[in-house]
Amino acid sequence: MSLASWAWIFLIGYIGLMLGIGFAAQRKVKNADDFATARGGYGPLFLAFAFAATTASGATFIGGPGLAYEMGMPTIWGHFLYPLGVYAGVFCCIRLVRRAGEAFGSRSIPEYLGERYSSDAMRILVSLFSLLLLFYLAGQLVSGLVMFEMLLGMSQAWALAITAGVLMVYVVLGGAHADIMTDGVQGIIMLMVALLIVGLFLTGMGVDGGLSGVISTLREDDPNLVGWLNRDSTLYRGPWSIVAIFLSHIPLGMLPHLGNKIWALKTERDRWRFVWYALFFGLLMAMIGLAGLHARALFGAELSNGNTALPALFIELFPSWFAALVGVGILAAIMSTADGLVVSSSQIVANDIYRLTLVPRMKQRPSDDEVDRRVLRISRVGTVVVLLLCTLMAWALLDVNTALIVWMGNGGLMAAFAGPLLLGALWSGVTRAGALAGLLTGLGVFALTYLGFFQPSWFPEGSVLFAAAEWLQAESPNPWSCASMGEIASVAATWCVSKLTRSLPDEHLAKLFPPAAAAD
Repeated sequence: MSLASWAWIFLIGYIGLMLGIGFAAQRKVKNADDFATARGGYGPLFLAFAFAATTASGATFIGGPGLAYEMGMPTIWGHFLYPLGVYAGVFCCIRLVRRAGEAFGSRSIPEYLGERYSSDAMRILVSLFSLLLLFYLAGQLVSGLVMFEMLLGMSQAWALAITAGVLMVYVVLGGAHADIMTDGVQGIIMLMVALLIVGLFLTGMGVDGGLSGVISTLREDDPNLVGWLNRDSTLYRGPWSIVAIFLSHIPLGMLPHLGNKIWALKTERDRWRFVWYALFFGLLMAMIGLAGLHARALFGAELSNGNTALPALFIELFPSWFAALVGVGILAAIMSTADGLVVSSSQIVANDIYRLTLVPRMKQRPSDDEVDRRVLRISRVGTVVVLLLCTLMAWALLDVNTALIVWMGNGGLMAAFAGPLLLGALWSGVTRAGALAGLLTGLGVFALTYLGFFQPSWFPEGSVLFAAAEWLQAESPNPWSCASMGEIASVAATWCVSKLTRSLPDEHLAKLFPPAAAAD
């Protein structure tokens, strides 16, 4: 049978499994809190698979190999450093975020930050800023489109419609339970695909000379492809570029679509096992980027779009049935992040805006049961609206590397979160004003640097300011660099303003920090 025939068989089986899990998850949803968080529902091992799968998105499985195909071995820095950055952030925040979830019943990261600083303004701003994650979701839909298009020979329109449609059905049914249950299963599939990729790369399958043949072919193609750095690439051109990969990813593990999974952990004592499991799985999944190097050695520069490197590699090396089966594993990576993004994005409207902002201001406030029913209904409708909007965004961004699409939104959000979320988890002295200053400063610095706002022509040639503006212009295409600068600015602004403004009440801090920390 042809590749497309095998792909249809495995795809139908995969979609059936995901929809079956969605219907099973629907039975677990008793109220809006179940839909939003699946609170206390899962053990550390299964939740670690789900968390690592959500972290290792289409940007990892499609964009990562794409960058490696185009820029060579320096991208290995990113494969190692991004999971280390993510789980460093989780390590810093998990204790406080779980404690706040228990103390305040938080259903989302915007709600948690609002409670952390006793600030409606903080919750509303973070909710609005979280809409930047729609770029992240659009990137996942583009990745899904690439897989359907290459494996099934579909038109781009149909490929995009099916990717969004499958997501819509099972997330509307089961919310966070469907998200976590499908992600756990998909995480196991993804781990097997990642191990296969590592094996292929180390043996250099299909390339004369094996692994040494892969390296020598890359060197002959372009010496920049095999160095520690790639001077021709804005992403890997110097030491700061490498440091920025680690720094920029630290807040990622606490973004709304990931941070809400922390509340699904069954018990507090399981949290460190969960973090170590997830880090191990995350590091293995990140090695999927090696497929891009393998593809470059095999195909040279003939692929027109780096996003196709991984599926092209499987189609070239394996029989049709196996290439189609592994392709479904790649699709699992895409869906595992997209569903979490859909759930967290729907909660911006249902929980953070409707339940927490509009309901308290109603003249005739409905009963708690009625509010809960409305929130659940809005969550499901919001899921549909979010997916329709992101489908349009994905269509407009088809030719952009998926990893870079993701960072159009991620970079600003992580820069904004660094001060209030990370520093706020480690230091009880962060004040309401300090958190708001860090939030706005981080996003502002990312936006100004990423958009190339600072022009060298504004300053005398040869001056320090001219050199600084020239460097910022050179860094503007690198979202990791811009996000890192925003994060540093966010932490600095949070600390400085907190030192100058009134601290939060001791009784409030006592709910979040041990007494010794609260007195700091």
